Amino acid sequence: MTGRAGILDGKALAAQLHIELTQQIETLQPQMGRPPALAVLMVGDNPASLSYVRGKERACEKVGIASVGKHLPAETTQLELEKLIHDFNQDETVDGILIQLPLPNHLDAVALLSQIDSDKDVDGLHPLNLGRLVRAEVGLRSCTPAGIMRLLAAYEIDPTGKHAVIIGRSTLVGKPLALMMLNANATVTVAHSRTQNLEAIARGADILIAAAGHPNLVTADMVMPGATVIDVGTNRIVDETGKARLVGDVDFDNVQKVAKWLSPVPGGVGPMTVAMLLYNTVWSYRRKLHP
Repeated sequence: MTGRAGILDGKALAAQLHIELTQQIETLQPQMGRPPALAVLMVGDNPASLSYVRGKERACEKVGIASVGKHLPAETTQLELEKLIHDFNQDETVDGILIQLPLPNHLDAVALLSQIDSDKDVDGLHPLNLGRLVRAEVGLRSCTPAGIMRLLAAYEIDPTGKHAVIIGRSTLVGKPLALMMLNANATVTVAHSRTQNLEAIARGADILIAAAGHPNLVTADMVMPGATVIDVGTNRIVDETGKARLVGDVDFDNVQKVAKWLSPVPGGVGPMTVAMLLYNTVWSYRRKLHP
């Protein structure tokens, strides 16, 4: 294949979704008597987490979602967090609850995620919502995989009958994305750190998703000519000048010469993840009016 891959522009698609969500909120708010509200719970002062939370709050403000989250000290106990989650569960004016991960080591994230009301679980990580995904039932979906599926649909890339290879098996991305791809009629292979012959498996992919957290893991010789490559990686690296920058899991410059479609980092999956968080919050808000 000659030429360069088309860019899957998540930033532009997210901006379009923001406009649609703003319009939906403007229509629904007079009937609801209040704006939608998202509670983001953050524990400690992890700089990356702080940056992500601020980004989410700015995105909420842009579309008209109220941010009612809490920033808690690192020593916050499991019991204190459970009480806070319970209070937000009971609060009818809160539509979405999100726990910013990772949490400090003394906290049990899985137990806390299970405490969130499944109808307010805008991260799609409650066991009930994961079960609904397994059964292909309606429910809140994990934001990054849902954003990837939205991105593919926007560029009319149909997974039906395609071989989708997902590198990474996290509960946040790899596993739910594998289920969404299955539900979209793809044949799915999930690769991970123990996978043998990763290069050969990746080369067999019509749709290759890199979600391992390793810079430049996917090189051009791992990509089938004409494949779609989705880069989920967000790795902060420091170059020889001492400047930090964000790179993905894909060797962008070289893979772009082989693939048909390629998502960039930044500007690909990241903006779509935040857009789907807003979408889930509005979905939960709307369901109170139309269950």
